[in-house]
Amino acid sequence: MRIRSMGTTGLKVSEVCLGTMTFGYQCDEQTSMRIMDVADEAGVQFFDTADVYPLGGGAELRGRSEEIVGRWLQQRGARERIVLATKCRGATGPGPNDQGLSRKHIVAACDASLRRLRTDYLDLYQVHGPDPTTPVEETLRALDDLVRCGKVRYVGCSNHAAWQLADALWTSDRRGLARYDCVQPRYNLLFRMVEAEILPLCRAHGVGVIVYNPLAGGMLTGRYRGLREPQAGTRFTLPHNGEVYRRRYWNDAVFEAVDQLARLVEPRGKSLLQVALAWALAQPGITSAIVGASRPEQLVQSLEAVGIELDAQELEACDDVWYRLPRERDPQVAGR
Repeated sequence: MRIRSMGTTGLKVSEVCLGTMTFGYQCDEQTSMRIMDVADEAGVQFFDTADVYPLGGGAELRGRSEEIVGRWLQQRGARERIVLATKCRGATGPGPNDQGLSRKHIVAACDASLRRLRTDYLDLYQVHGPDPTTPVEETLRALDDLVRCGKVRYVGCSNHAAWQLADALWTSDRRGLARYDCVQPRYNLLFRMVEAEILPLCRAHGVGVIVYNPLAGGMLTGRYRGLREPQAGTRFTLPHNGEVYRRRYWNDAVFEAVDQLARLVEPRGKSLLQVALAWALAQPGITSAIVGASRPEQLVQSLEAVGIELDAQELEACDDVWYRLPRERDPQVAGR
C-alpha cells in the first residue's frame, strides 16, 4: 500500500481510503468490524465517514456509521495509526439549524461526531457539499476555529464545483483562515467531468483529491453484467439514494461500455474492478480513492488492484469508455 501526501500538506495517507457509508445498514456491526480489520491489516490507514451515514438509512440511523467506526478504533487501540476523516452538512435532526454550514451547525456537528467516534480530534473534517444559504466566510471561520482549538487538524470539501472551491481558497487566503486542503469529487471511468476544471484547479493550488465512487457504485466491478433490473440490497435499490445511482449508471450505454472494456482486459488476466481502480489511482493529482464494501471479501478483491499497472492499449480502452458515453446534464448531483 503506497502512502501519498495530501496536497501540499504534511499529512500522509494511504492511496486507498476505506469508505464506511455501508456500516450500520448494508452491513451489520460485526461485519463492519471485520471489514475494518481487513483494511487495517492491508495497510489502509485512511478511513472516511460522515455524520449522516449509513447511506440509505432513515433518520433514526444517522450517525450509526460513526458510532461503529468509533467502537472499532477504541477496541483495536487504533486511533493514532488511523487518519480519520468525517463530514458535516446534511440534516442530523428536524430543526432548521440541524443542517447546513452555519457556525452553529458546524460546531455542534463536530462535537457530536467526536462523541460518536470516541476521539478528541479529527484528522480531516470536510463539508459534505456547499450551502448557498450561508456565506463561505462564516463557514471557513467556524472551521478555522475548530483547527485553532485542536478539534480538527485539516479541513476539506466535497461535491463542490470548481468556482465554489476557488472562491473558498481565495477567501481563506484573503482572510488568513484555514483552507480546504483536499476535495472529494465523484470520479471514475464512467464519470470524468471533473477533469475539465476541478482537477486542474487542485493541481495548480496543491489541493489533495480524494475521489469517491471509483467503482461507480459497483457497476465497474462487473457484478451487474447481463442484468437489466437492479438487485435488492445493492446500492441501486437503496431507499432515498438508489434512484440517484440508477440515474447515474443504470442505462444501456453504460452496460455496453462496461462489457466492451471487460472483453479487452479479462483475457489479459485483469478484472474489470482492478482496471477501474488502478486507472483512478494512476490519474495525475489523485491522492487517494475511497473504496467501500458490504462484505470483507469485497474489500479484499478491491485491494488486489493496488500496484496494478495498465499498458497503453488498456489506457486507450479506458479513455474510449468515456468518449462513447452520453454526458450528464448535472455533474454536481450529490447523493452519497
